[in-house]
Amino acid sequence: MSHSELKYLSEKIHMHRWPHDSPIWDDSTQKQIDDSINKNPEKKQVTIKEKTIQIENFKFNFIKKIGITVPFFKEECTLIFEAQFGELFAHVHITIKSKNHVDVFNQLISWRDSFFSNLDV
Repeated sequence: MSHSELKYLSEKIHMHRWPHDSPIWDDSTQKQIDDSINKNPEKKQVTIKEKTIQIENFKFNFIKKIGITVPFFKEECTLIFEAQFGELFAHVHITIKSKNHVDVFNQLISWRDSFFSNLDV
């Protein structure tokens, strides 16, 4: 797998409107996000291709900030980013729990450095 396309299953994803002065999500958009992402206990498919991140049916472009962490005492990796989907903006937290979480972390760092080297982290 090259870092031009990475695929993961995520146990936990949370997305919310950000920044606060961006357009408000209408009720149907919020319901769709809650039903498919925020409140859905099933694992979700995350596909990262060059400068886009796709979570289920949501495709994120114009990524502004990317943070990648490995929390203490947990076998997981978290990707946090700000981006645009359609005409709306979001802040997204993706948690990938895996025995190979350090490998996932390294893949994500390599991807970020390859495609977003000029980005504030």
